[in-house]
Amino acid sequence: MSIFALQSPAGGFLDEDLEHFNKTFDDWCVQFDNYEDASTIAESLDERKSVEIVEITPLSYPKYFFSDLQGNIHATRQVDDKIICIVEPFMGSNFRIAVCDLKTKRVKLMPTRYKSVLSVEGAFANFTN
Repeated sequence: MSIFALQSPAGGFLDEDLEHFNKTFDDWCVQFDNYEDASTIAESLDERKSVEIVEITPLSYPKYFFSDLQGNIHATRQVDDKIICIVEPFMGSNFRIAVCDLKTKRVKLMPTRYKSVLSVEGAFANFTN
């Protein structure tokens, strides 16, 4: 499960108007089901608009695929059919582990709260269902 998008070398994803770049990837960004379609559009842009074709997956950009996932994502990994994330639900809050199910598209925040990214890394690295 992946889609393709056009990204500026400086960061940001090309918006559907093919003129502006969004900092985050969302529904307003131009997206393609395959690399070939993305390549065709990238080649048609003016030479002054440099873009790269990037693959967007649940592992690389979980917030797009899981709308219930809120906050800043600090790390992701895949365990079987789940994407495991270190999440800071809002700036300054305790860190949590989120389990995103690829089959059901549901997000479950684990109950344990961690004071820092360093304190959650052990639990994150050894997480099993």
